[in-house]
Amino acid sequence: MSGSTVSSTVEAVAIGNFDGMHRGHQALFPRLGRDGGIVVIEHFRATLTPGIYRADFTRYPLFFYDFEKIRDLAAEAFVATLRADFPKLRNIVVGEDFAFGAGRSADTKDLQRLFGEEVTVVPEVTLEGEPVHSRFIRDLIRRCEIPRANAMLGHPYTVWGEVITGQGIGKTSLVPTLNLETGRFLLPGPGVYRSETCIGGVWFSSVTFVGHRHTADGNFAVESHVIGEDLHGTRIPEAGIRWYAKLRDNRKFESFEALKRQIVKDIEMAQVDERETRDGL
Repeated sequence: MSGSTVSSTVEAVAIGNFDGMHRGHQALFPRLGRDGGIVVIEHFRATLTPGIYRADFTRYPLFFYDFEKIRDLAAEAFVATLRADFPKLRNIVVGEDFAFGAGRSADTKDLQRLFGEEVTVVPEVTLEGEPVHSRFIRDLIRRCEIPRANAMLGHPYTVWGEVITGQGIGKTSLVPTLNLETGRFLLPGPGVYRSETCIGGVWFSSVTFVGHRHTADGNFAVESHVIGEDLHGTRIPEAGIRWYAKLRDNRKFESFEALKRQIVKDIEMAQVDERETRDGL
């Protein structure tokens, strides 16, 4: 487990995978009280908020359990591990579908029996009649249904990445862009999106492209143009992208001039969409 230096103060823990830190996950956290913590069962398959990025959406400390190291623990051994790691533990908070122990053999009733103290079971969270689950949100993002995904998340879908060197065509023939290597983060389907880009802790309105650059070299890229900001000469090692809405599909243009005209239209569309969203139209 990582983060054990503060586990001696924790009196309540929420347990789960917490990929996305969505509305369903957020429903658990108010039950933790002042001295709470979050136990992340890390499968290393998280793509919405991989690793420590979950910390962006909570004030509680995170403690990571490697799933491969606990997957074969009997239910009794898992509870004993929690007691050893959190000696002051008095309350465990889980969702109603929580299962644990080797082969997911134990449920919330077993947890209550084995723990012997308070176990808070939080009912499933739904939005417009649909259950809020990470797998559903992933499907929405893949299908480019960003507003619905954001509604289920309870916050804009956000990815982070290292800023890498691009072709150099943007700043000379098109518009300047930041090129990102986003690692394990799930990306929306190919297209152009209204977005916000974070540079040095400040979020700027932007337009982001994801997909193969059909008009240029054909390579896959994630490129973000920050609207109205001159970033020439600025060293930017990392950037974040908040995704809001798809503006158009990816396609090949007959020339860079035609592509640039379309990018100008994309920027205008993004600004209109941002105003309408802000004004509730």
